[in-house]
Amino acid sequence: MRIPRVGRTTVPDTSVRNHPGESVDLELTDDQQELRDNVRTVLEDACPAATVRALHEGEGDAAALWDTMAELYWPALGIDEAHGGLGLGFVEVALLAEELGRATAPGPLLATVSQFVPVVREIGGEPAGSLLSDVAAGTCRATVAWGGDGWGPDGVAVTATREGDGWRLDGTAGAVLCGADADRVAVVVRGPGTVADAGLGVVVVDPADGQVHPRPVLDPTLPLADIDLSGCVVTGGAVLAPPGTPGVAEAVERAGQEAAVAMALSTVGASRRIFELTVEYAKVREQYDRVIGSFQALKHRLADMYLAVERANAVGYYAALTIAEDDERRGEAAHLAKAAAGDCQRLLAEDGLQLHGGIGYTWEHDLHFLLKRAKAGEVLCGPASYHRARLAHRLGLTEESA
Repeated sequence: MRIPRVGRTTVPDTSVRNHPGESVDLELTDDQQELRDNVRTVLEDACPAATVRALHEGEGDAAALWDTMAELYWPALGIDEAHGGLGLGFVEVALLAEELGRATAPGPLLATVSQFVPVVREIGGEPAGSLLSDVAAGTCRATVAWGGDGWGPDGVAVTATREGDGWRLDGTAGAVLCGADADRVAVVVRGPGTVADAGLGVVVVDPADGQVHPRPVLDPTLPLADIDLSGCVVTGGAVLAPPGTPGVAEAVERAGQEAAVAMALSTVGASRRIFELTVEYAKVREQYDRVIGSFQALKHRLADMYLAVERANAVGYYAALTIAEDDERRGEAAHLAKAAAGDCQRLLAEDGLQLHGGIGYTWEHDLHFLLKRAKAGEVLCGPASYHRARLAHRLGLTEESA
């Protein structure tokens, strides 16, 4: 397998104590660079700022964009060829996620390829294969209901109780990404009376079978919804894994790692675009008969912004590589990537807004689209504080997880 590489940097591997000082080469292959360039070109044409602005103003939707993406087989990117997919690895999915963030692209593609596909693939089985085929064909927009407002097994709020030949669901899945736009939702459930990762299962529902309540959100390109599934009964192939099936907790955790890394790189993509806009503005805005980019103090801040983006980018692709190769360090790397992306967006949002000055606060400027996307991406799939606490626990630095 070719090692995915990003830029010409090497990242000291300090995520696992058993590999001190090890370096990982992170430069993109020619095929991966071509994929990135093609995705960027398509999104610049199919998802211009005017499209994003219309969505923020409540006048647009992402249906046409999904159709374009489906025609280009983007939903099939990480699905194996046996199910009609392109058979590419997670690094390619990560590249797609980064470009979606950079373009502030709306729609359920990010949730479909980085959340639904990993969960269904990890559970496996014949029903899972059929679902993956539908996604690869572009006919199934999908997402995952991980829990209540939590992230991980501790947040699972929907229970499943045996009823005849099926399972009766009870509870509300909160903050489901693109929950109101999806055709299918993979719901992580637990048996009644169980806690944490005990008794977990996964079922697939049509959100229309429950009550969907869209949430007010900061960024409409990453919409959230609460789905009340109380009284829904799932049977047959809709039950991918009944509650208590061995290995489900591990499968959900592994899928969650993919979701977190993809969201981290989507956040990095938005942050990188903030940096690009800030540099462009610093080259043309004049004060005291000089462009502001010539002032040394501003150069230092721009340099700090650039370093933050490159650091988070490198850590994100290191995590993507560990997942692509199923490396034992993938868990630690995923937490590290999400924490780094959170730090990156905070610095880029603060300095990007300040260096734009008054124009950065206006609705007419495009900067606020990226600020909202970066902040929403930092919170989704767990904020930096959550992932730092989990990483500390995995490394044995705390007695119990936060």
